[in-house]
Amino acid sequence: MKFAVIAAGEGSRLAAEGINVPKPLVKVDGEMLIDRLIRIFMDNYAEEIVVICNDLTALVSSHLVELQRDGLNGRPVPLRFVVKSTPSSMHSFFEISKYLEGSPFVLTTVDTIFREEEFSQYIDMFVRASEAGMSDGMMGVTDYIDDEKPLYVQVDDKMNITAFLDACDNPQYISAGIYGLNDKALRVLQLCMENGQSRMRNFQRALVAVGQKLHAYPFSKVLDIDHATDIEKAEKFLSLK
Repeated sequence: MKFAVIAAGEGSRLAAEGINVPKPLVKVDGEMLIDRLIRIFMDNYAEEIVVICNDLTALVSSHLVELQRDGLNGRPVPLRFVVKSTPSSMHSFFEISKYLEGSPFVLTTVDTIFREEEFSQYIDMFVRASEAGMSDGMMGVTDYIDDEKPLYVQVDDKMNITAFLDACDNPQYISAGIYGLNDKALRVLQLCMENGQSRMRNFQRALVAVGQKLHAYPFSKVLDIDHATDIEKAEKFLSLK
């Protein structure tokens, strides 16, 4: 299983609120966001971890070099990374997509906070579904809505995704920003780029439009670190068992 992290955002809202380190290096419960994801991925049998960060500061790329050289807490890290500023998350995804060919992969953004045990259960389910050829992808969803512009996820009674919506009268789930996909999705990504698309939600809509079978996997709660106050929220969330 390959894992990928989009860590190329500027974190401008955090910076404006007094957080003086790049978002990937922000600490939650004493652990950098990028380190937390890498550790969790390694605990879930990561064959390779692909990261993209921006070129606005050397702090993040220097940290990734250290991880390649020294490992994480004494564990060698199967890490590959790209340093490039991009105009959107979808462009970041495209920049690393060539390294995700040939096997299923899980993609997320660097500030995605979830419970580790739920993530492990999600990975187990995604691996089984992929090996059985039951679906083209498994997308993390949650009924916890604390997002400024959530992407609503419409499902049928078997948790098959039927639509991704900007607005919904009776919302049940929103996207949790955790994407488990097989490499057929990369062809759709290429088409989106050729058509001038620039948002991850439009890529997800395109997956549905071309008939890919996507399954929704519910997480109890998933948080993003967009504001300084989100750090405390995340720490409280992770402290609850």
